[in-house]
Amino acid sequence: MNKYRAWNRFASSVKIRRALGEGEALEGKSNLSNLGGGCAIDLQEESGMSIIVISKGSYNRGKEVAEKLAQKLGYKCISREVLIDASEQFNIPEIKLEKALYDAPSFLDRFSYGKDKYLTYIACAFLRQLAQDDIIYHGFGGHAFVQGVSHVLKVRVTADMEDRIKLVMERDNVPADKARDSIKKVDEERRKWNLFVTGIDPYDPTYYDMIFHIKTMTADDVADIISNAVKLPCFHTTPEAQKKINELLLAAEVKTAIVDQFPKAEVSSKDGSVFVSVKAPLEQQEKISTKVKELVKDIDGIKEVVVSAKAYIYWDTS
Repeated sequence: MNKYRAWNRFASSVKIRRALGEGEALEGKSNLSNLGGGCAIDLQEESGMSIIVISKGSYNRGKEVAEKLAQKLGYKCISREVLIDASEQFNIPEIKLEKALYDAPSFLDRFSYGKDKYLTYIACAFLRQLAQDDIIYHGFGGHAFVQGVSHVLKVRVTADMEDRIKLVMERDNVPADKARDSIKKVDEERRKWNLFVTGIDPYDPTYYDMIFHIKTMTADDVADIISNAVKLPCFHTTPEAQKKINELLLAAEVKTAIVDQFPKAEVSSKDGSVFVSVKAPLEQQEKISTKVKELVKDIDGIKEVVVSAKAYIYWDTS
């Protein structure tokens, strides 16, 4: 099977309304009757395929929440598997992919496009995972790869700094000040990465559907709330949800096929039509179009490829 073959099974869910208002964290026991934004609630009703993406800072127990949730729901729980898949699918050392995913962009990254290429591979592997049945992803960067996908349940897990410091002190056998510095460094690296890739601050609460603070609640409490929330009727699979994942995956397959030649190309798809935009002189559009179509000819699911060249803009500063 060609490595760019588009998959035809798509996971989906529908978006949850914020439970306690815009950006407000859920703390203490939650009344599930507040959830759903008008959906009729029947917790005995099982949902169709669903996608849950859990964002977590370092040492925030997000992994524990994800694993407990997977046990309760019988979902597949993934994180590092995405890097392993990308490494195998695109023959790239895992360490390079890991650096692209976790390290903040350097000045040289803006010119070498190495990070862009590796993130393209990771995004494609991530979307291929989502094409399977019920999925919980708790690795870094997941929210960046599902921007604009309203049916993905986006969850943020946070914890007190002092609790995070204790975890680092125990794990690394370091004093509190060094543990604090380490956490702050990792948090800032992740913030810079997210701003570089998405232009969105990962600490912006409006970026998520549900936010949990691990303090009064335990990881089990959080997993219980999420496991009940995904049973709401508004999380059932819809044709629109399937179509959106389909289009994202097809665009990702195309991007991986052309990224070596056109690392900054913008790719989207709709109804089998793929749209590729490349910054280049307008007179090169026909040549670029021919090249792109040759690179993507083996990808299943493409009805047509539309390539456009965006002219560079030069500012006269004289």
